[in-house]
Amino acid sequence: MFSDPVVIMLVIHPDENQCLLGRKKVFPAGMFSCLAGFVEPGETMEEAVRREVEEESGVKVGPVQYVSCQPWPMPSNLMIGCLAVAISTDIKVDENEIEEARWFPRQQVIDSLFRGARSAFIFPPRQTIAHQLIRHWICMNSNL
Repeated sequence: MFSDPVVIMLVIHPDENQCLLGRKKVFPAGMFSCLAGFVEPGETMEEAVRREVEEESGVKVGPVQYVSCQPWPMPSNLMIGCLAVAISTDIKVDENEIEEARWFPRQQVIDSLFRGARSAFIFPPRQTIAHQLIRHWICMNSNL
């Protein structure tokens, strides 16, 4: 049995105080998540992150850091979780890939995740690597 490698990444704004989240048309109303895409044959994880982020959102990415991975048996993927630092911030969504993408301030993410504040968005389920990447980011350099 084969597993297809998929990169899933949380893109961090150069000011380190915002993250880029996107939503697909098939997501539940109000849900935003990390961007993701398949690793092409002969491509490194870092190259895949940079390509997928730029294809989906128009944002260019510099440094990429591996965080963790998660098997995803439906259909048969290995989700490779990364943080990526943006080197551009203008968003131009490829509507064939995702419906919307935008920068979310750290405090809004914290309020939504930890304090259950009513927000304009909801997170992916706790068992997903996307949820864990978002939690990892908000806990970095914060006083939680």
